[in-house]
This record gives sequence, structure tokens and C-alpha cells, in this order.
Amino acid sequence: MILSNVSIHKAIDNGWLTIEPEPSPRTPSNGDPECPYNTSAVDLRLGREIAWFRDDMAFSIDLKQGDFRRLFAQNSVKRELNDDQPFQLMPQRLVLGKTLEKVTLPIIDDGTCLAARVEGKSSYSRCGLLVHFTAPTIHSGFSGTITLELINLGTIPILLHPEIPICQLIIEQVDGVPIRRDSQFQGQTTVHGA
Repeated sequence: MILSNVSIHKAIDNGWLTIEPEPSPRTPSNGDPECPYNTSAVDLRLGREIAWFRDDMAFSIDLKQGDFRRLFAQNSVKRELNDDQPFQLMPQRLVLGKTLEKVTLPIIDDGTCLAARVEGKSSYSRCGLLVHFTAPTIHSGFSGTITLELINLGTIPILLHPEIPICQLIIEQVDGVPIRRDSQFQGQTTVHGA
């Protein structure tokens, strides 16, 4: 079951979901900035960190040789975005970004457990930008910023500014209480999962 914006607010209020900083305003009104809550999702913003594999790598990626975090940390280039200098994502280029917001989906032994999916925003999709395109599931028990796989499949460069609404989080109720099984990305605060 996908949660509506009203149910997302209730989940935040009850501690079933934490988004820090909490998106606001909760409802649209005249004079306020655009409301980040759609009828069945909440927008998350792009953080200030972008990273990508170095172009001069002299080996093939083989995740059997170790986890992604270590491989990427040792073989990547990182750039901090600022308001005056957005990142120009060229066609056919893959970079990793992260959400500005930290998302927590606690496993509650005697309560409601939630999971989520990350999807792109249609306005960027129509320009050729794919966001978090092959691994959209955020499992119950996860806590951290969400690393986003960003690729430009269009023919024109796309400017990525910090704090733009880059994706939407779709919240779903989990049937039953899951057994905890944290991934290598639990607690991540950087694009490479550390």
C-alpha cells in the first residue's frame, strides 16, 4: 500500500519515518514555496556532493574483489556543488549524487514498518536524466542519505544545482515486522556509502 501525503505526515508524526531536515511546507498555500508533498510521494533534494569513477582507471570493475564502498572511494573523483557553480552532467555520463535529506525507516517491533522507493522527477526525466534507476528500493531499517545514480541519456548537458528537487520518495507499508538485515550502505553520509 502506497501512503498518501496525509499518511506520510502521520508516519513522520508517529516516528515511523524520519526525514531530516523535514520537507516543508506540508501543504501548499499562497506565498509559500512549492510544496514538496505530492499526493503519494515527497520530494527530496540533491545534496552538495557529486562523484564519479576516474576516467583513467586501468582495470575493469569486479565487485567480487571487494565491496563497492572501498572500490569507489579509492577510484573516484569528488566535487562539492555550490550555488554559483552547478555540475554540468554531459550526455552519456554517470555520476553519483546524494540526497540532502537523511531518511530513516525504523523497524518497529510492535508498530508500523515502512519501506520506500526512489523515483526520478518527470521534468528531469523528459530531459533525459535518469535518477536512481536500477535500485530504487529503500528497505525497512535503513537510515542515511540516499545515494543517487544520475545519468544523462539525452543529447544536451543538464545542470545539477545543489538543493534542487531531484527525486521523489514513495512510501509503502510493509506487511509484518521484518528481520533486520542491514546493507553495506547503512548509515551512509557520502556518495560512496561511508
